[in-house]
Amino acid sequence: QVQLAESGGGVVQVGDSLRLSCAASGRTFGTYDMGWFRQAAGMEREFVAGIRWSGGNTKYADSVNGRFTISRDNAKNTVYLQMNSLKPEDTAIYYCAADSTNWRRPVDGSVWVYWGQGAQVAVSS
Repeated sequence: QVQLAESGGGVVQVGDSLRLSCAASGRTFGTYDMGWFRQAAGMEREFVAGIRWSGGNTKYADSVNGRFTISRDNAKNTVYLQMNSLKPEDTAIYYCAADSTNWRRPVDGSVWVYWGQGAQVAVSS
């Protein structure tokens, strides 16, 4: 069992940066792929970014590619999402996910086993 806790959300202005963190419990963090999803009000949950257990492979949604960076520190059991050049359409609840059962389809939320409670990000114009 893995428990995930997101932090770092908040209210920012257009063009600002924000870094989300996701701390995981358990001693097997280093064996899990990790991901970030988001859900805006009235919208379906969507994939944002994913990173392999080794940190050697990352994937991004087209909407954030070049602005967001996912990284991990296995010694700290933590995965990060650095968000730059934020836009109003980035406003959403951001969720951390762990243990992808199919890295070829990370955009599919059903392949992820563990989920955090979410962190709110609001970008005002």
